[in-house]
Amino acid sequence: MADLLDAIAELGTAPRLLVALDFDGVLAPIVPVPSDARPLPASAATVSALATTPGTTVALLSGRGLADLAAVSGFAAPVRLVGSHGGEFDDADGAVGGLAGPAVLDDAQRARLDLLTAELRAVVDGEPGVALEYKPTGVAVHVRNAAPDVATRVLDAVRAGPAALPGVETTPGKAVLDLAVLQVNKGIALDVLRQRLRADAVLFAGDDVTDETAFARLRTGDVGVKVGDGDTAATHRVADPQEMATILAHLLTARR
Repeated sequence: MADLLDAIAELGTAPRLLVALDFDGVLAPIVPVPSDARPLPASAATVSALATTPGTTVALLSGRGLADLAAVSGFAAPVRLVGSHGGEFDDADGAVGGLAGPAVLDDAQRARLDLLTAELRAVVDGEPGVALEYKPTGVAVHVRNAAPDVATRVLDAVRAGPAALPGVETTPGKAVLDLAVLQVNKGIALDVLRQRLRADAVLFAGDDVTDETAFARLRTGDVGVKVGDGDTAATHRVADPQEMATILAHLLTARR
């Protein structure tokens, strides 16, 4: 922890700082019903304070759809919201310098999404505890509330069927499989944010395997924080969202 606190103190001196954070498992504890997720009060207060600190931009970078992310997080500008693993950018008032808004599909991609959705419904229909989350560029299959045998059977069927359709990109996560009809990932989204903001340094925190694409894009002087267990390319780790709230509080102190 001492090494992480030293890195946070150094990060606080960056002229232009980007703080990019996953939501579930980082700011909010994982809950059985995704719509019930809320940020820890301490994290919410610190994120809001960081977002109004000069030279600092805070962006939530989540696999959730943009509207869903806004609803459960409770954040709005000046906190930036990026949903669907980078498939949707909220650039209200052009504050991030012209970031793209929600992804617009061409006719071929729209037809592919319609086919993907129909095939996923056929696979998932009637499976207890399995839920589909519809996004502008794809669909996520959630199995967190399914029995282990059901989850395995459904995900195997999805990989063998809908996920194998031409032009479909898959992103596995914790008890979820995201399928999209265009290539998106958090690493690409983080690069876009860094470039548009001309950030001198980045803090990125994530808890899921989908966050590894962002950890892999970090550079010298950046700080990556893995929340929870699992293999990671991040250079630092904390145990849970409560510890992450403490780290954000240290960053706010250093930034001020």
